[in-house]
Order: sequence, then structure tokens, then C-alpha cells
Amino acid sequence: MNRACLVGRLTKDPELRYSGNGVGITNFILAVDRPFKSDNGPDADFIPVVTFKQTAEACANYLRKGRLCAVEGRIQVRNYDTDNGKRYVTEVIADNVRFLESSKDNTKPKGDPFQDDGKPIDISDDDLPF
Repeated sequence: MNRACLVGRLTKDPELRYSGNGVGITNFILAVDRPFKSDNGPDADFIPVVTFKQTAEACANYLRKGRLCAVEGRIQVRNYDTDNGKRYVTEVIADNVRFLESSKDNTKPKGDPFQDDGKPIDISDDDLPF
């Protein structure tokens, strides 16, 4: 069984691109704290994550550097040839991404939800179904 469940913070904004078929692909790096500390303080692992399709577009739209998220997926190892020899890449292919923090610049209106433009909403007894 190949499953990975990670919780961490993004090291930079996700990068969205599209394949030749028009499939959205997002790459980002997740900093996951280790359960122990070294002499210099807490350590973290920096794990590359790849998402596809609607998940990729949602990540590109809502995730930003420093945001906390949970990733569930599988670990994939691939290799490719370069001028300097063969390169190996280990990454998590995410099936599910959960946004664990709301936007810091929260755009939800604050105040009384039963007012319209600061004025009370007029509701008569005839408008109520009970």
C-alpha cells in the first residue's frame, strides 16, 4: 500500500501550468515538521507535491506561501536523463488537499448578517411561512 498523509505549510505559492491536453497541474513544496528537534531547533522536511485537474486549480486559487494544508496521496519516484547524468525525483501525487486555514485577508462581510447595506431588512409577518 502506497499512501502518504502530510500536514505542513507551503514554502512558496503554488505554480499552475497546463499540459498539452489542457489538464491543470500544480506543483508546490510542503514544509512538514519533524517530531524531534536538532541542536539548532526544530527540523522540517521539504516535500514536493503535485496535484492535477480541479484540485490543481483550487490549490492555485486558494493556497499561498505559509498557509497550512493537509495532503493525502501516494509517493512517486521518477527519473530522467540530463547532461550531468540521471536525476531522481521523489514527490507526492496528491489525491486530496484540505485547506486548514482561512484566508488572512478574509473577504466575508462582518457585522449583522440580517442587515442590507447597514439598514435593517423589512420583513413583514406575511413573508414568514410559520
